[in-house]
This record gives sequence, structure tokens and C-alpha cells, in this order.
Amino acid sequence: MPKTDNVPPPGTAERIAAPERVAAFRTGISAEARAGAFLMAKGYRILARRFRTPYGEIDIVARRRNLLAFVEVKARASLDEAAYAVTPRNQRRIIDAAQAWLMTHPEHADFDLRFDVMLIAPRHLPRHLLAAFDAST
Repeated sequence: MPKTDNVPPPGTAERIAAPERVAAFRTGISAEARAGAFLMAKGYRILARRFRTPYGEIDIVARRRNLLAFVEVKARASLDEAAYAVTPRNQRRIIDAAQAWLMTHPEHADFDLRFDVMLIAPRHLPRHLLAAFDAST
């Protein structure tokens, strides 16, 4: 019997992403790609992208010499909005995820560590905030 309405079969509705979520995901992927390219142009080597842990995700793990940078990428309509989007809760999640990354990569245990933020907004170059926060927050 053919369906006459646009209702998905039972159990599939929760798997269909809302258009605004899909757009936000694509914006995030694009912003992370721009941030990664910017970091590489500054001499960093990207060690990991979108590293997932039980505590959260690290957008980019980058290395330059003996420095390991855990980089949070925020894309918003303006650079100011992007900066305000890095909340204390986000910072704690990134710090916890960084500890999980270090446990799985003990070869980097003696590196200097830094928590950076990369701000992405339309019609602006990425803004790289060095040591935007630290593990004591």
C-alpha cells in the first residue's frame, strides 16, 4: 500500500537531522579546515582532527617543535561572537579531553602544552588566540 503522507516510517524520525543542524555541522567542518590550513601555514603539524573522547571532542591537536596545542575552533557570524562562544564549560571539556588524548599518546607527555582558540567569521582571516585559557580554569 503506497504512502500518501510525508511522515517517515516509525523509528526513523530521530535519525533524520534537522536542516539547521546539518548546516551547523557543515559550517563547523569548513571552519576546522580553514583553521587547520592556517595553522599549517604558521608551521604547525596537525596530529589529530576531531579527536573524540568520553569527555568531548578536541577540534585540532597541533604540534610545533616541542609544543602541543589543543585548538578549539569556533565559527560564528563575527569574531566577537566566536570568542564569547568559548565558555568555561567548553574549556573544562577541552582540558579533560586533552588529558585523555595525552593518555593515549604518551610519547607527547613531556611536550609543552597550550590551549588555543581559533576564531572563524565570514570575510575575516582566522584569528588564532594563543594560550586562550589554561588547565587551571
